[in-house]
Amino acid sequence: MALLIETQPIPLSTDTDGVLRVSGTRVTLDSVVHAFNQGATAEEIAQQYTSLRLEDVYAIIAYYLHAHSEVDAYLQQREERAKVVRHQNEQRFNPAGIRERLLARRG
Repeated sequence: MALLIETQPIPLSTDTDGVLRVSGTRVTLDSVVHAFNQGATAEEIAQQYTSLRLEDVYAIIAYYLHAHSEVDAYLQQREERAKVVRHQNEQRFNPAGIRERLLARRG
């Protein structure tokens, strides 16, 4: 009996903001790769993100290991974009004294 070898698509899709997410979930590629790089196993990642299927986590880890430099470049772009957005938000909404203002509203 011969095994049928077929290629499965990588379970990633791009949302409207250009963010790669695990298909059918809100979990980002960033989250899976970060957890993996922190030493989490595929099983631990699937337990942490209950919307993920274990086989999808394995497929994404395999993709990451195969296309390490491209994924790292994507993650670096995302990090740089996050810094820009954070800076823009801090310019629009000064975070200085936020705790005191929130406590004053509550009291």
